[in-house]
Amino acid sequence: MKSLLTFAPLVLSTLVASRSFLFAPDQQTLVDSSTPVPGDNPLDFCSDPDDFILTIENVDLSPNPPEKGKDLQIKAKGNFTEKVEQDAYINLSVKYGLITLLNTKADLCEQMKQVNETCPLSGAKDFTKEVALPKEIPPGTYTVLADVYTKDDVKITCLKATVHF
Repeated sequence: MKSLLTFAPLVLSTLVASRSFLFAPDQQTLVDSSTPVPGDNPLDFCSDPDDFILTIENVDLSPNPPEKGKDLQIKAKGNFTEKVEQDAYINLSVKYGLITLLNTKADLCEQMKQVNETCPLSGAKDFTKEVALPKEIPPGTYTVLADVYTKDDVKITCLKATVHF
């Protein structure tokens, strides 16, 4: 569980298999307001990333999309435009279809230790991490939301993903 929470904003959210748009032949096209995360990944920002403290330059996944039973390599690069102190946190939600599997709040600084980073977080960051995905992942649709805040409730970043296994 600890490893799962560590990479919530990146690892869990990387499990997106596709993005979709809805088109109705006799109706107006619904516009997809999502903003993709740069790099070889299927991630989206929850809202305008210009308002976030963390500027994500790129996130690359291999393989993309992730496959159950295989190792997932994550390469991420970004820049903290403001110092992020202790007590920053991640609100993480994972759903399987309509069923909530996980809804938790985790300490961001504790989780960053698993990628050899410590708080305060500031400036450019670059890391590579490998995560083993179990082959026993049940088939279905998973939705992940990782919303990250400073101790003063200022948004650091927000990522969302949907994956189909």
